[in-house]
Amino acid sequence: MSHRTRPDGSEQPLNEAYDTALLDLDGVVYAGGEAIAHAVESLGTARDAGMHLAYVTNNALRPPDAVAEHLSELGIPAEASDVVNSAQAVARLISEQVPEGSRVLVIGGEGLRVALRERGLVPVESAEDDPAAVVQGYGGPSLEWGRFAEACVAIRRGVPWFASNTDLTIPSARGIAPGNGAAVEVVRIATGAEPQVAGKPQPPMHRETILRTGAERPLVVGDRLDTDIEGAVAGGVDSLLVLTGVTDGSQLLAAPPRHRPTFVDLDLRGLLAPQPAVSEEGEGFTCGGWTASAGSAELELSGDGEPVDGLRALCAAAWTAGGEQGCGLDASKALARLGL
Repeated sequence: MSHRTRPDGSEQPLNEAYDTALLDLDGVVYAGGEAIAHAVESLGTARDAGMHLAYVTNNALRPPDAVAEHLSELGIPAEASDVVNSAQAVARLISEQVPEGSRVLVIGGEGLRVALRERGLVPVESAEDDPAAVVQGYGGPSLEWGRFAEACVAIRRGVPWFASNTDLTIPSARGIAPGNGAAVEVVRIATGAEPQVAGKPQPPMHRETILRTGAERPLVVGDRLDTDIEGAVAGGVDSLLVLTGVTDGSQLLAAPPRHRPTFVDLDLRGLLAPQPAVSEEGEGFTCGGWTASAGSAELELSGDGEPVDGLRALCAAAWTAGGEQGCGLDASKALARLGL
């Protein structure tokens, strides 16, 4: 498979070019529970124009009905069936390896318990409850330290260990906070074991999403290169990266091939717009009124126009120069000129 060296263009608005948007939640639709700017109106317009919206999240804390209720409160009408989370993916993975009715030790929130019951499994709280598996998912800031001890005891006894996801961080209203991956590292260090992981970018999450949405022309929309975009690349699905969450311009420019999105935009308004193509001119790349090129030590940018067009041109210069390892050229001056 050839490596992507520039963002694609699309003459059609993305909500017309794709039938289903597979939307991450944290950092894309909301942060810290509050809607991100332009998210509500953009999603409403896309939905009214006929695009199916599915909310695909690695956060296993809340069950789908609670997520749908939250979205509706924000002004984004949603049903529980519109939500796909890593709890559902990991519950299916466990159900394929243990008998129906098996007990599963839960280290996490209610979303995991709901998903396990959906698969005919029985959530339990202690390593002394004879669990057939241990599952770990994001439990929020109130998760007690003793829960990790229960997991460690069971895993050291030989019980198989599963993780909903391994995102090290999660966006919050106050900034970037520790995610489930940080909690998984606690158990990994204490036991020396390795979990089976279901969430993005792993195949079980992609499979769960396609099974539940029935998408034929899906577009993954996310804010993380190492989960949303890597999962899309691994699944052969197009993607849109928005810069409203974890990923910033410098990380995007340094991305290795498995982390390069199909499209790049500032926020969810990008769903409603055509995407301008990046063209190659001489030793540089142009988009809008900008031209970007790779110098000997840094990325160079000239011209004027919309900042996101300059970022697209910079992506082409950086990804072409970076090859398989990602670009190591200094991009600070170019990004400062764009205000990114």
